[in-house]
Amino acid sequence: MDSFEDTLRQLREAFNSGQTRPVEFRAAQLQGLGSFLRDNKQQLQEALAQDLGKSTFESEVSEIAISQAEVDLALRNLKSWMKDEKVSKNLATQLDSAFIRKEPFGVVLIIVPWNYPLNLTLVPLVGAIAAGNCVVLKPSETSKAIEKILAEVLPRYLDQSCFAVVLGGPQETGQLLEHRFDYIFFTGKIVMAAAAKHLTPITLELGGKNPCYVDDDCDPQTVANRVAWFRYFNAGQTCVAPDYILCSQEMQERLVPALQNAITRFYGDNPQTSPSLGRIINQKHFKRLQGLLGCGRVVIGGQSDESNLYIAPTVLVDVQETEPVMQEEIFGPILPVVTVKNLDEAIDFINRREKPLALYAFSQKSQVIKQVLDRTSSGGFCGNDGFMHLTLSSLPFGGVGSSGMGRYHGKFSFDTFSNQRACLLRSPGMEKINDLRYPPYSSRNLRVLLMAMEERSCSCTLL
Repeated sequence: MDSFEDTLRQLREAFNSGQTRPVEFRAAQLQGLGSFLRDNKQQLQEALAQDLGKSTFESEVSEIAISQAEVDLALRNLKSWMKDEKVSKNLATQLDSAFIRKEPFGVVLIIVPWNYPLNLTLVPLVGAIAAGNCVVLKPSETSKAIEKILAEVLPRYLDQSCFAVVLGGPQETGQLLEHRFDYIFFTGKIVMAAAAKHLTPITLELGGKNPCYVDDDCDPQTVANRVAWFRYFNAGQTCVAPDYILCSQEMQERLVPALQNAITRFYGDNPQTSPSLGRIINQKHFKRLQGLLGCGRVVIGGQSDESNLYIAPTVLVDVQETEPVMQEEIFGPILPVVTVKNLDEAIDFINRREKPLALYAFSQKSQVIKQVLDRTSSGGFCGNDGFMHLTLSSLPFGGVGSSGMGRYHGKFSFDTFSNQRACLLRSPGMEKINDLRYPPYSSRNLRVLLMAMEERSCSCTLL
């Protein structure tokens, strides 16, 4: 028998019993997640350091604190999120009750990537639990230390009749995807084909090459500080990190020394000894990144150490659009600089490529930021900073086009894992008012019915 068959059957039986629907059950599971984070904080930090070389600072900021904030937000707002949402009505339905019911999908699958293995487990999990679903959680086998904690420790804090952690590599994931789920949340394209077979709705976070435009009027050191921090955070293994800079030749000449200054201040003269700089996840990704160091011309960094999975914070110039570093998402501590003549050429460059997950623009002029925002498309946008938009649970996170589909974070996670069920309740009596819609039809009845069906704001409600 399929190794996942029994687990999925038990979860579906639990969901069909209605166990996950009461607000009390959902709140208890969310409280369990909060306890998991608090009780195992040091162990989680050690595991993140083991997997990715993450400093305590980066683990706290990008993994633990964000996850805890999502739990706290869901607990504070759970009842209001679950309430039926009243909608406007027309004259024909004025005596009826019309609303949207937020109901759980059922048994959902969350497949976790390796680069933020705690954040990208718990943030969608909070939404799935808050929405009342049963969950199958598949941690990444690449981030092994976190995978072990998620498999052995997390289940103690949740009702195991409704939540399951399953392990394995690509073969097991493929086998898992042969089963029907009611919703799938993942960060890879292979899932879309599997989901289509069962007509399963999905959220896909796919990343992409995120542009960063730097205008000529910027203070180069301010830009360098901000760009260096969010490019080299987590050793560049961030789906929303800036993948390349677009600027004029003049700005490049001012920006490169400023980037060197920022890197030295952040990581010292020998970044390999810095406790603040992470490591590449494994040898496979290290080799891929090492190959990209041959593109363009290295002006900062470029050193690597395979035994330590270390690649120095690197800046490349004289990069051609056709080179490999501009053809794939870098996902490492390498920053190409591409020169353009002006803003229009930068926008044309961005729009020739696939829509990115995030887009950044730096300028002293608000009209320049506004132009980049108005004339491009991306999953998220940040002016004069990098990825701070991710810290706001009030903003949706997700891609567009080839950078993904679907949104999550905060209430958007709850909505993603909820079926928005359209409901109308009508009285069984007062049948006479329905006569005008029944045959035999007449032009008079048609005119009256069409007028009654026009949506309008009306405060008179009887139900």
